[in-house]
Amino acid sequence: MFLKDYDEVPLVALNYLIGECNYGGRVTDDYDRRLLKSLLSNFMCSEVFETAGYKFSSNDVYFAPDERDYEEYIKYIKNLPLNTHPEVFGFHLNADISKDQQETQQMFDGILVTLPRLSTSAGGKSPQVIVQELASDILSKLPDPFNLEEVQAKYPTDYSESMNTVLVQELIRFNRLTAVVRSSLQDLKRALRGLVLLSSELEDVLDNMLVGKVPSLWASKSYPSLKPLGGYVSDLIARLQFFKTWVTHGKPVVFWISGFFFTQSFLTGSMQNYARRRQIPIDRLDFRYHVTDEDRPRSRPTVGVYIQGLFMEGARWCRQEKVIVESQTKTLYDIIPAIWLEPHQVRDKRDTSSDEITYSCPVYKTSARRGVLSTTGHSTNYVLTIKFPSSLPEQHWVNRGVACLCQLDD
Repeated sequence: MFLKDYDEVPLVALNYLIGECNYGGRVTDDYDRRLLKSLLSNFMCSEVFETAGYKFSSNDVYFAPDERDYEEYIKYIKNLPLNTHPEVFGFHLNADISKDQQETQQMFDGILVTLPRLSTSAGGKSPQVIVQELASDILSKLPDPFNLEEVQAKYPTDYSESMNTVLVQELIRFNRLTAVVRSSLQDLKRALRGLVLLSSELEDVLDNMLVGKVPSLWASKSYPSLKPLGGYVSDLIARLQFFKTWVTHGKPVVFWISGFFFTQSFLTGSMQNYARRRQIPIDRLDFRYHVTDEDRPRSRPTVGVYIQGLFMEGARWCRQEKVIVESQTKTLYDIIPAIWLEPHQVRDKRDTSSDEITYSCPVYKTSARRGVLSTTGHSTNYVLTIKFPSSLPEQHWVNRGVACLCQLDD
């Protein structure tokens, strides 16, 4: 299409046509668009034509052949490996491990769907008895609901302390979730004993508990999570314990960002405290990000908050060099030390206060890295973007697919 009208290949026009129109027009997420344009720039660049045998990755298999004949190009393509090496897309070798794990999980999920529901297990217990015991075990671990009246009396609405409001709102959400979990398990136990009717909702709870999945009834009232049933219950208990400690002993020094139901309210509350204290409009504020040397600092920062509980996928944080570096082989996730979120006034967001190379790393609640817009205008999965110092260009980490997760899938 009009290629013969140009003396040189119109790479800018082609990148725009493919990246912004044909594909980009169907991509609504900013970080997906960033990745798409970054990948295109590796394959649609002037070096492909100017450099003999231009390599698309460090692997010697994938390169731009010098042949000019159509048949020779086809022959080269047919000789490429059937299983594509992850480096050609910019991924780390660990990407193969993640792919194999996902395929294995999908296979086991399919096997679990075919399991009979009425057979007796090797231990002689029927599925109904197993579910009854599991329900009793979960109910014994669930703490009592939070007394909201007492919490509001101890942490009243305060203009100078927005975290009180954040705490109360979080407890309301967790009370709603635990009420659904508790009532469904109690009704399920009665239904299995024949005391009440086994409704379609309770049958779904039964079927999911048999295969170790979180029931849809719980998920509809829950925070995003990809954990199996056992991991989900343990995670829920840990979150409830975090807020119980907050209620009992006061605001924590380091906030477990993974434990929040609605993380954006916590981030807004921390920034709102600074805005009200300094009499600055909150829309003129942003965070600076400082990765500390400690996992749990002992004293609060002068401004802002400390957070912990993030896992980095696709790279790791080097505690000696204070930059993100390549992942270690067979280590899929790296635990990030506590991070200081320091609010500061941004006079012009186009200005950069430093020439330091950084990578704008998105933070997600789960490894799915996708969500939907909620009624508040926030994504149900995306949390925020943290700028990490780097010794390599940002495009390298974009192609690596580096992101931080609030929780793992196990």
